[in-house]
Amino acid sequence: MNRNREEPLAHTAGAAGKPQPLSEHLLAVARLAAELARPQGEAAAALAYWLGIFHDLGKATTAFQRYLKEASEGKPARSVPHSIWGALLLALPFLSEKRPPLLSLPVLGHHSQLKEPGLATQDLIEAKEKSPELLEETEEYLRAQPFELPRAEGLVAETKTRTEMALRFLFSTLIDADRLDTEAHFDPATAAQRKGYPSLADMWQLLREDQEVLIASAPPTKVNRVRREVYEACLSAAEQEPGFFRLTVPTGGGKTRSGLAFALKHALHHGLRRVVVAIPYTSIIDQTADVYRQIFSSLGGEAVLEHHSALEPPEGETLDSQHIRQRLATENWDHPLIVTTTVQLFESLFANRPSKVRKLHNLARSVILIDEVQTLPPELLRPTLDALRHLVDHYGTAVVFSTATQPAFELSERVPEFKGAKVKEIVTNFEQHFAALQRVHYQYENERFTWPQVAAAIRRKPQVLVVLNTRKDALALLDELKEEPDVFHLSTLLCGAHRREVLAEVRRRLASGEPVRLISTQVVEAGVDLDFPEVWRAVGPLDRIVQAAGRCNREGRRERGKVVIFNRDEGTQPRGSYRGGIGEAQALIALRGPEALHNPDIFREYFMRLFEVVDIDKKRIQDLRKELNYPEVAEKYRLIENDTVPVVVPYGDAWQKLQAYLDRPSRATWQHLQPYLVNVYRYDVTKHRGCLEEVGQNIHKWLCEYDVLRGLSERLADPADLVV
Repeated sequence: MNRNREEPLAHTAGAAGKPQPLSEHLLAVARLAAELARPQGEAAAALAYWLGIFHDLGKATTAFQRYLKEASEGKPARSVPHSIWGALLLALPFLSEKRPPLLSLPVLGHHSQLKEPGLATQDLIEAKEKSPELLEETEEYLRAQPFELPRAEGLVAETKTRTEMALRFLFSTLIDADRLDTEAHFDPATAAQRKGYPSLADMWQLLREDQEVLIASAPPTKVNRVRREVYEACLSAAEQEPGFFRLTVPTGGGKTRSGLAFALKHALHHGLRRVVVAIPYTSIIDQTADVYRQIFSSLGGEAVLEHHSALEPPEGETLDSQHIRQRLATENWDHPLIVTTTVQLFESLFANRPSKVRKLHNLARSVILIDEVQTLPPELLRPTLDALRHLVDHYGTAVVFSTATQPAFELSERVPEFKGAKVKEIVTNFEQHFAALQRVHYQYENERFTWPQVAAAIRRKPQVLVVLNTRKDALALLDELKEEPDVFHLSTLLCGAHRREVLAEVRRRLASGEPVRLISTQVVEAGVDLDFPEVWRAVGPLDRIVQAAGRCNREGRRERGKVVIFNRDEGTQPRGSYRGGIGEAQALIALRGPEALHNPDIFREYFMRLFEVVDIDKKRIQDLRKELNYPEVAEKYRLIENDTVPVVVPYGDAWQKLQAYLDRPSRATWQHLQPYLVNVYRYDVTKHRGCLEEVGQNIHKWLCEYDVLRGLSERLADPADLVV
C-alpha cells in the first residue's frame, strides 16, 4: 500500500466540520470506548480500546477509499464493507489456534449485529481466502500507525453466560463511542448538549425540597402517614451497600417519589452515575415522567429522558447522511434520569443489534428501579434474573424490585442463577402499612357474567373502573355501552398524547363528582394515579387483581371502596403464564377467601405456586447464551412476542412533529414525535397496507380513521398489553 497517499477519511465530505483523518478517528473512538467501559473495570477498558482501534481499519483499503471519494463527489457509489478487515486482524491468532475469535465479534458486527462465533469465523475465513490483498492493506496501515495497544485480557469470565454478557457490553461501548465521535462531526449542537445535563446532586436537592413541602402540606390521614414513613425508610436505607433491594409498598403508598428518593440518594452516596426507572406500561411512563419533570422543571428539559418507543434505524455500512443521522438518533441513556419500559430495558440486555445494544454500558454503576416487578414474564425468569445478577455482581449496579405484590425470587429453588442472592428490604415494617391501608372490600362473584350483564351493572354506577384481560374484551364491553355518555377507554392503542388527555379528563371528573366510566385493559392497573369509588376486575392473576384494587379508594377518603372480582361467561384469556396465573388465583381465593388479598404474604405463596407450574426458561435461552448464539438469544428473548414498528397517528400536531423528524432526523426530533406513536405488530402492517404508509425506515403513518374513543383500530392487535 502506498503510505504517502492522502490519509484516509472517516466521514463523508457532507459531514459538519472538517472531515476527520482515519487515524484520529480510530484513536478518538478507542479512547472514548475505554472511558465508557471503565465502569465495567480496567480489563474491560483495555479491551474496549482495542476494539476502537480495530473497528474501522478496513477504511484504509484502496477499495473503500475509492468508494469514499466517489460518494463525496456525488457519484453513484456502491458501499464497500470495511468492518470485516479489522475483525479479521483481531481474529488471526485465534483462527490459527482453532479458537473462536470472540474479541473480533463486536468489530465485525458494529454496523450490523453480533453474530454467533461459528458463522462469524466462517465469514472471516472466506474473506481472508477471497481478498487477501485487502487484509494485507489493512495490516500494513496498522503497522504504520503509532498506536500503543494494551494487553487484551479478561474477556472470558467464570461462567459462559457471564462471558456472553461481557462481550455484549463491550459491543455497547464500541457502538456508543463510534456514534458519539460521528455525532461530534454531524451534529455538534447535540454533542455539546450532552455536556450540560444536570447533576444528581442538584436533582436530589430539588426532590428533597419538593418532598418536604408536600409532606408539610399533606393532611394527617392514614395514607399520608404511611407515605411519610415509606419516604423516611427509603432515605435510611439509601446508605446501604449497592446490591439487590426490595421496595414493598401498598398501592397508593407513595413509591413513585420515595423510590426515586432512595435511588438518587443511594447513587450520590456510592458514586453511581444515573437512575433508570423501568415500568411495564407506557400509560404509567407518561404519568411518572410528568411527575419527575414537574419536580425538576427548574433544571430544564434534559434532566429526564422518557424513552419507550424504540427507533430501529437501518443498519449497515453505508455513509449516506440520512442513514447516519437516523443511527445517531437512537438513545444511549447518558441522561441522569431515564424513565423507560421493561421491554426496552430487558430486550436490550439480550439484543444483538447496535441500535438496541448501544445504551447498555450506561447501566454499569447505575441504580435500576424496576417498578411493578411482578409483571416480568415468568417464562423468561431465569435469563432475566441472571442478567440482573451480572449487573449487580460485576458492574456495581444497584437493582430495586418495587411493587405491592412482591414475587420474592430468591425463595424459588427453580432459579439457580439467583441462588444465594441477598435482597434487602428497604421498608422493613411493610406488613404494618398493608394493615393500615385496607381501603377496599373485595367481593368475589361466582356467577358468570355476560357482556350485557356487565354493561347493565356499569350503567348503574356513576363512577366506576372496569379492568379486563384483553383489548378484545374491552372493545366488546365498549360495544355494549356505545350509546352511553361518560364512557372512556384506555389502552396502548391510544398514543401517549391521547392517553394523557383521557387520564386528565377522568381525574377531573373524579374530583368534581361527575359521571365517569372507564373501560381499560391492564395498562391502567399498575401505578396509574386514579381514585375510583368502585372497581370491577375480570378474574385474572392474583397480583393483577390487587393492582387494579389500588385504583379504588386510593386516597382513603371513604371508609371502604368496593372491588368486584367477576367471571365472564364469554370473552378471551391470554395464553401462557397469564392463563396459569388465573388458575392459581382462583384456587387461592377459593382456599383463603377474597379478604386474604389484604395480606402481602399471600403473594409469596402465589408466585411460588406459579413458578412451579410455569417453565421459567421456556425457550432455553440460557443454553443459547452459553453457546454465544447472539442472534437466537435476541430472537427468543421477547417480552412482546413479535416484532413491532412505530406508527404515527393523526392526533394533535403529530404531522408537524413527523415532518420535523423526516426533515432532520435527530434524537431531539424523535423525542418530540414519540408521544404520537403507537407500536403495531409488523404482521399487522403487512395485512393493513391500505391504512399504512411507510414514510421512513421502519416508521409508518396511519392513513385510516383514528377513533376518539377506541384509538388506532379495533382490527389491530395490541402488543403493549404484555399479556401474550
